[in-house]
Amino acid sequence: MADHLVRLITRDGTLRAVAAETTLLVEECRHRQQTDPTATVALGRIATAAALMGGLLKGEQRLALIVEGSGPLKRLQAETDAHGRVRATLKVPVADLPPRDGRFDVAGAVGHAGFLHVIKDLGLKEPYRGMVQLATSEIGDDLATYFATSEQIPSSVALGVALDHDMRVTAAGGFLLQLLPGGDPALVEQLEGRLAHLPPPTTLLRQGVAPTAILERLLDGIPTTPLGQIPLEFACSCSRAQVSGVLRLLGAAELDEILAEQGEATVTCDFCKEPYRFEREELEAIRAGLSSPAPSGE
Repeated sequence: MADHLVRLITRDGTLRAVAAETTLLVEECRHRQQTDPTATVALGRIATAAALMGGLLKGEQRLALIVEGSGPLKRLQAETDAHGRVRATLKVPVADLPPRDGRFDVAGAVGHAGFLHVIKDLGLKEPYRGMVQLATSEIGDDLATYFATSEQIPSSVALGVALDHDMRVTAAGGFLLQLLPGGDPALVEQLEGRLAHLPPPTTLLRQGVAPTAILERLLDGIPTTPLGQIPLEFACSCSRAQVSGVLRLLGAAELDEILAEQGEATVTCDFCKEPYRFEREELEAIRAGLSSPAPSGE
């Protein structure tokens, strides 16, 4: 089944839920970033987390999740919008860590000291920025900590990525549950009991349990209202014009140095790894634009 997310809210309006399958999306990220297995799982988790949070956006809103840690991966970033377009990258694609207790050591790869940053472009003058210290460095727990401390929304976050023997992604996805103001504490206890006995998202997905059915299991017997389904896909917003703007930001001196030493430049997008090649004539035109005389004050 194609990647997608589903959203619903309880009929009393006190709990909302989002569940997603991100298998193809995460495999695309793995292929483009050429990650080792532990890095793939970490990258897949932050990409899935971004996709789930995208289900809470509206219109042209966007958000970015950034994890900066003391581990070998150093920095992971995922971005999404309200239309299910997701991209993700990381600074170092190879964690080179052995398994820990039979599982990929994501916490070790991320590092036990660091921060989770949430940046939301909500169409206001300035983007919203939130930050929390990493709690467990497993990403899902850290996101739940962010919601509880920065947005005061008790949340449960489950993220999963499973690989095959060739270290390709065979299943990825997760869910997000949030208790809204006026929620019944008894409902929290009921859900905690169900969560404790629910298999991991990847197990359910490999069994053919779709995101809608995952939420039905969690919220069985609780009246809910569906809020729709959104297709998910890897999509990068980079462009040649955007990269040209980045080259302008280098300034005249650095462009002069590139022209003198190399005569050309290739800039590769961090997210999709698309290379943008600029020949000497193009660089000279960018450089000339920086040398345009300032308007006369007369």
